[in-house]
Order: sequence, then structure tokens, then C-alpha cells
Amino acid sequence: MSLAQTEVSPSLPRYRRARFREGARLAGARWLIVLALLAVWEIWTRLAGGSDLIAPPSAILRALFTDILPDAEIRGAIALTIFEVAGAYALSVAGGLALGIAIGSTKLSHQALFPIVLLLYAIPQVVLLPLFMLGFGIGPEAKIAFGFSHGLFPILVNVVAGMQNMNPLYLNAARAMGARQSDIIRNLVFPHMVASFFTGLRLSMTMTLLGVILAELYVSMTGVGYFTKLFAESFDPAPLFALIGTLAVIAIVLNELVRIVERRFTRWKN
Repeated sequence: MSLAQTEVSPSLPRYRRARFREGARLAGARWLIVLALLAVWEIWTRLAGGSDLIAPPSAILRALFTDILPDAEIRGAIALTIFEVAGAYALSVAGGLALGIAIGSTKLSHQALFPIVLLLYAIPQVVLLPLFMLGFGIGPEAKIAFGFSHGLFPILVNVVAGMQNMNPLYLNAARAMGARQSDIIRNLVFPHMVASFFTGLRLSMTMTLLGVILAELYVSMTGVGYFTKLFAESFDPAPLFALIGTLAVIAIVLNELVRIVERRFTRWKN
């Protein structure tokens, strides 16, 4: 065994234990902050004597297990929303990655098409909702299409930005040595744009969820957005906040899945 191996090997477990302890301390601090905020929320609402606009965390938790989860229609709405978000997000990833590589691969395509992409990205998507309803109706297809319109651009823009950061000398050298286009994309282009790509994935997840919920809020008879509007219009804050909390959990889980995939493909950064 070499001297370098002898010196590094014992320090590796200590480094991992130190990182674990640091992560545990950070997680504990975050939970303490969350619990403190919930306690302040609970005390404030109790002292205020209740409200038609806000409910204490204890009432929200009770509503979750008495009004939200036992209701088969609401469970079906939650499942439908998850399906719509997953479908829209999958289309956004595939479309954004393919279009981003196509637009960012050459100087001509970038100069000709990227300004058009930025112009379309600047349009508030909500003003186009009636067009989506005319084209797709009010079923799940419309929500998936509207979520796709929100999630496509963050991935597309970040993929193009990542490709523009690549040194063109590397690309020319790979082509001069006879590398195939698939090899160039896998071994040269993707490593250079991976950080920007995963940034786009995170933004796209949030925007896709926003698009689906907006569509459900305005033109739907089911889904989380529809029931959120229903509880708000009936001034029933406890189940409203319980449903919003459920939606937040869905968003956190989906973003955590993206983070796990990101960590898997960016191990070289650690």
C-alpha cells in the first residue's frame, strides 16, 4: 500500500462522519425553525379567536385526516393532478432537451431561433389559457398541455445557455478526431451543460406544477386546483390549508426526486 493511500484512507470515514454531523445539525435547525413558526401560528390564531381566512395548524391537521384524505373524490383529484404534472413534466424534459440541443448546437441556429424562444418565453402563459381550452377542451389533456407550456422554456433556455458555455475548440477537436454526433452529445455536450440542465429541471418542475394548478383553478371540475377554489369560495380555511399543504408536499417530493437524479449525475462535483 502506498503512502498516499495510507494517509487518505483513515481520513475518509472521519470526513463522512463530519459531513453527516453537519447535515444532522442543519436538519435539526431547520426543523426547529419550522416548529417555532407553527407554534407562533397556532398561538396567534388561538388568541385571535379564529378567522374565516386562516385556521390554526391543529385544525388544519385535523381537517387533513377528517375532510381531505377520507374523501374518495378528493383523493382521486390529488391522483389526477399528480398524473397531469408527471405527464406535462415528462414532455417538458423531452421537448426542452431536444429543442435546446438543436438550437444551441450551431451558431446559426442559436442566432436565428433563440431570440424567438426568448420572445415566446416573455409572454405570460396565463393569457393563452383560453386558447388551450379551445384546442384541448377541459379534460386532463388541456392541463397537461398548459403545464407543458410552462415547463418547456426553463429547460430549453438553460440547456442552450449551458451549451454556449462550452469551448468550441473541444467540439472542433472531437469532430476532427472522427467522433460521432451521439458521442459528442454524450461525452462532451452533456457534461458541459449538466449544471444548467438540472437548474432548468428544478425551475421546470415548479412551473409545470403552476401551469397545471392554474388550469384546474379556472377551467376544471376536478383536480387539486378545483377543490382549492371550492374551499376558498366557501370560506372553509381548514380543509383549504390542508389541501394547500398536500400540494406543497407533492411539490417537495417531486423536487426531491429531481435532486436525487441530479446528485446521481453530478457525483464528480462532490
